[in-house]
Amino acid sequence: MARGDGKLTHDLIPGEKGPQDACGVFGVWAPGEDVAKLTYFGLYALQHRGQESAGIATSDGHSILVYKDMGLVSQVFDESALSSMKGHLAIGHTRYSTTGGSTWENAQPTLGGSDQGTVALAHNGNLINTVELRDMVDESHVGREIRGELARGNTSDTALVTTLLAADPDRSLEDAAMELLPKLRGAFCFVFMNERTLYAARDPYGVRPLALGRLERGWVVASETAALQTIGASVIREVEPGELIAIDENGLRSHKFADPTPKGCVFEYVYLARPDAVIRGRVVHEARVEMGRELAREHPVEADLVIGVPESGVPAATGYAQESGIPFGQGFVKNAYVGRTFIQPSQTLRQLGIRLKLNPLEHTIRGKRVVVIDDSIVRGNTQRAQVRMLREAGALEVHVRISSPPVRWPCFYGIDFATRAELIANGLGVEEIRASIGADSLGYISEEGMIAATDQPASQLCSACFTGEYPITLPEDGLIGKHVLETLPIEVRTGHDQSIDYTVDADGVGLGVATGGEGALLRP
Repeated sequence: MARGDGKLTHDLIPGEKGPQDACGVFGVWAPGEDVAKLTYFGLYALQHRGQESAGIATSDGHSILVYKDMGLVSQVFDESALSSMKGHLAIGHTRYSTTGGSTWENAQPTLGGSDQGTVALAHNGNLINTVELRDMVDESHVGREIRGELARGNTSDTALVTTLLAADPDRSLEDAAMELLPKLRGAFCFVFMNERTLYAARDPYGVRPLALGRLERGWVVASETAALQTIGASVIREVEPGELIAIDENGLRSHKFADPTPKGCVFEYVYLARPDAVIRGRVVHEARVEMGRELAREHPVEADLVIGVPESGVPAATGYAQESGIPFGQGFVKNAYVGRTFIQPSQTLRQLGIRLKLNPLEHTIRGKRVVVIDDSIVRGNTQRAQVRMLREAGALEVHVRISSPPVRWPCFYGIDFATRAELIANGLGVEEIRASIGADSLGYISEEGMIAATDQPASQLCSACFTGEYPITLPEDGLIGKHVLETLPIEVRTGHDQSIDYTVDADGVGLGVATGGEGALLRP
C-alpha cells in the first residue's frame, strides 16, 4: 500500500518545516470490546502527534494482524479494514519520523517473531544509541540470517528494538524486555504486545508522556490523557519513568527496570500536547495561558488587538490579552480540513504565495496595532509570511510575541526541529530576528517564565532545545541523526569510515552533529 515517494506536507509555506511532533502510541487490552475501533478513535485523538503514517496491530490470542499505511488515521483505515481486525488486545501508532525516513517500510507497529510468538511494537520518542543497538542485533544473529522488518528495509530504531525483543527464542517477551530496556538510551514510550499480553514501558527520564487508563472491561495506555477520555476510559495515573507494565488475563503487573530520573519535555507544554492533556498534574491549556500572561508581563506593548496563531498560539494569546488588558480577537482563519497532502504546488502557485493553512481575517485586522502570539520560531519563514499577511490585510503595526525562548539546539529525544545551522536563533540575536521577519517588535518568554508556567520543578524538565544542556548524554562517536541507519553502511560498527560524511544524512542534509558528541553541537 505504499504510495511511491511522494512527500507529505501541510505547512503554511510549502517546503517549510516547523517543529514536528513526536509520535502517538495507544494500547488496549479489553476482552469483549471492539479493540480495533477503540484503537482507531484513540489514534484519531492523537493525530496531532504524527501525520506521516498510521497503523494498528490486533490479536485474538492466537495470531497478530497488522494494518498500516502512509497518511492520516482517517485515510489509512475504513470500516472494512477495522472489521477484519478481531481480538481482545491491540496497539496503534501515528508517526512523525525521528529515526528513519518517512517511508512505508518504516511505518509502525513493527513486527518481529521467535519461537515464543510474534512481537508487535509502537514507539514514541527517539533512541540515541541506534548504532550500538544495530551491533547488538548483529551479535544476536551470528550464524543466522536477519529477517523481518530489518530485512525488508526498515531503518528505524523501533525495528531494532523489536528484533532484539524477539532475538532469544528461549526467553519470554517479558524477560527479554526487562533485560533490554535498561540498555536503551534516549527517549522512549513503548506499547508492544505478543498474542496474549499488552506491554507498556517508559524511559527512566520520562521525556515523553504516557498515561494509563481503565475501561469497564479492560485497560488502556496512551501518549496523552485526552486519548483515554475520547474512548471513555478513566485516567488512572501516568506510567512511571523506568516502569514496565504488563496486562493480561491475570490483571496488571508492574516492573521497575531502572531508577527514575524525571526530565519531562517542556515543549510538550508549549506546543506538542493537546491543550486538554494533563501532564504531571498540569493541564496543558492552563500552562499555555499562563505563558501568555508572563509574556505580557515581560514584553508589554501598546496595541489594539491580540491574536494567536492557531492552534497552539491561541491559549497564550488569551493569557496575554487577560494580563495586558488589550482585547483578544481572531486574526487568522485556519482551514480545518488541511491534513497532509501528496500534491505539490506548482512553481506559479508558490510564487503567488499559496496559503494552504492560514488566512488573515482582514476586517478584524485593518487599521489595528496587532500583537500576534506564536509558540516558537524555528527558521523564521513562517513568521515572516504571517507578518507579511497581516500587513497586507491592513495592520498598522505587527508585534510578535513567542511563548517559548529562542530555539537554538536540535532535539534528539523525539522532536524534529531542524539542523542547528537552520535554526534562525542560532546565528541571530532577537533584534536581528525581528528585522528578518519584518515585525515592529519581537519578544520571547524567558526560560524561567516558561518553566514556572508548567508548575514543574526546573530540575525535572528537559529544555535542551533552548539551553543545549542534554540530560541524556549524547554518543561520543557522533553517530546520531534522523537518517543514521540509512547513512551508515552495514559494515560500520562504532568506528568511523573515512569515506562517509557523517555530518549529513542520506539526503545530504546536515545532521547538526559530527565527530564527537557535545563538541560537534558547538558547531553549526
